[in-house]
Amino acid sequence: MSSIIVYCVFSLHEVAYSEIFSLWAESPKAYGGLGYTTTNVGTVLSITGVGVLIFQLLIFPSIANFTGAILITRIAAALTVPVLASYPFIPKLSGLLLWLAINCASLLKNVLSVTVYTGTFLLLNNSASQDQRGAANGLAMTGMSLFKTFGPAGGGSIFSWSQRHQDASFLPGSQIVFFFLNVILFIVIAMTFEPFLPRSTNKPIQSKEQSYSEVDKEEPIVEQEQH
Repeated sequence: MSSIIVYCVFSLHEVAYSEIFSLWAESPKAYGGLGYTTTNVGTVLSITGVGVLIFQLLIFPSIANFTGAILITRIAAALTVPVLASYPFIPKLSGLLLWLAINCASLLKNVLSVTVYTGTFLLLNNSASQDQRGAANGLAMTGMSLFKTFGPAGGGSIFSWSQRHQDASFLPGSQIVFFFLNVILFIVIAMTFEPFLPRSTNKPIQSKEQSYSEVDKEEPIVEQEQH
């Protein structure tokens, strides 16, 4: 159940980010945005998509095998925090520097997000035996859908509020938007520690059939040792 909650909370963060990114990128620089057109935003997302695909196919499997599901989820979520914190300062750049900065930031953010998503999927499957995984995934999808209903509305509302408070004394303009996204990430990071998320979710749970088969394999060995 704990792995399902981690997955759902991160889904809330991700759908809020998806809602906010395009609004922020297309808003004028005077309001803390990039002043990009729809075409510019599409180009950034296309470059990001290609990079994420290469990462998923060639790099992620090796890292996941080396670190384990819990650690890779925790590290990726933690690294996302400084990336998001840098977003409000990107509009201060211009020209080629702005293009490079937003593409690098978007690529890194989405690579880390995909890492967290895949890590939570692994945790979800590891927390249920083979005969229960269908029900566990169904429950996770239902919970994710409920959390995602709040993401666009919440993200859009916070972004609208930030546009009206460009001169706030605390976290003015778009800074408050990415601050709220980071708050959700801190919750996700906290939930990857015990006792909320057991360390046993790092490895798949064996089904009863697998356990019995292993016992059957061990019995002839014990009998041979006795003879």
